[in-house]
Amino acid sequence: DAPGQLRACTADSPTMDLAKVLASQRVIVCVGSGGVGKTTTSAALAVRAASEGRRVLCLTIDPAKRLAQSLGLSQLHGAEQQVSPELFARYGLPLAGSLSAMMLDMKRTFDDLVERHASSKAQRQRILANRLYQYVSTSLAGTQEYMAMEKLHAVRRDPRFDLIVLDTPPTTNALDFLEAPQKLVGAIDSPVMRWFVDTLQAAPGLGLMGRGAAFVLKGLGRFTGAEFLHQVGEFVAELNELFGGFRERAQAVYEDLKGPDVAFVIITSPAPGTVAEAIFFTRKLREYGITPRAMVVNRVHSATLPNAPNVTEAELAEELARYWPEGRAQDVLSRMLRAAHDADVLAQRDQQGLERLRKSVGQDLPYVEVPAFERDVHDLGALSRLSHYLA
Repeated sequence: DAPGQLRACTADSPTMDLAKVLASQRVIVCVGSGGVGKTTTSAALAVRAASEGRRVLCLTIDPAKRLAQSLGLSQLHGAEQQVSPELFARYGLPLAGSLSAMMLDMKRTFDDLVERHASSKAQRQRILANRLYQYVSTSLAGTQEYMAMEKLHAVRRDPRFDLIVLDTPPTTNALDFLEAPQKLVGAIDSPVMRWFVDTLQAAPGLGLMGRGAAFVLKGLGRFTGAEFLHQVGEFVAELNELFGGFRERAQAVYEDLKGPDVAFVIITSPAPGTVAEAIFFTRKLREYGITPRAMVVNRVHSATLPNAPNVTEAELAEELARYWPEGRAQDVLSRMLRAAHDADVLAQRDQQGLERLRKSVGQDLPYVEVPAFERDVHDLGALSRLSHYLA
């Protein structure tokens, strides 16, 4: 294969499959481990879909500053911003639809939930001022992942957009995106928390409780303070009232991911570690009842000079001697051969990674290979170039 050429491993063209996903789905969820180009790939897919006529919202999680700049925005924040049509025109790109982008603001998303569902102004103020809520909404593990799905739950019903591209949170283990919301719910709505609620609501004074309950709460109170225990009980009780049961709310949000209008695209690279993550994550998705729609493999190195004539080192040295002094020509040749060898080693490693990926995941999943670019993706033109490889 020539450098940059896409290789299909299915009977149908994988690029065509991903193009159909862009044209037909309501939501595309880009998943994968950190550092594989997931955010950039999400943006490139959004650019492509907007160029072809869809009204797109690209929802990213903590993107690099250069991504915002590549879209002509000074920075991304918690409200959607439209990418200027003039920017598309500047790069000679079509824009039959529209493109908006926004960054997930974890606390703002949680605050919006409270404000939207609170039964009264007093309840809203109690929750927002609660010490445990302030911790959960900013720092508790799993909150960012859960809020990403909450935000998706809200914007997928927004009639202004035909397509939402979700860049999932960067994680060391891609499975965290699926498991963290359940872990968050378990931490907030656990049997222990419900016991706090039932006990504190039934008998606000410790003296009226059963001896066992009073003993436990008094012991905990020495470490946390009785006021904090009451805030725990108040927080869980308020959330259960607010959402009709926090566990049920989270389950409804999670079920959104299994909808027929949602397509999962796994982003990886051919490096051994990320290939292992992609294989594991693909299997777990299927266990959750979710079928991935495509696999994007970024930064694939191709063998150098695939159609080069078969020449000897002596012939190469003779040719170089026409342009360099004799001693210098030999040095240049040695460096060139070493660079070519290193590139071939990378290409062989990548090919082994791709073969392992296909063997483990299966041939029925469309693969799209994106070559290792000479430069980082830093402007709309580069995003468009990447999008051509993707779709």
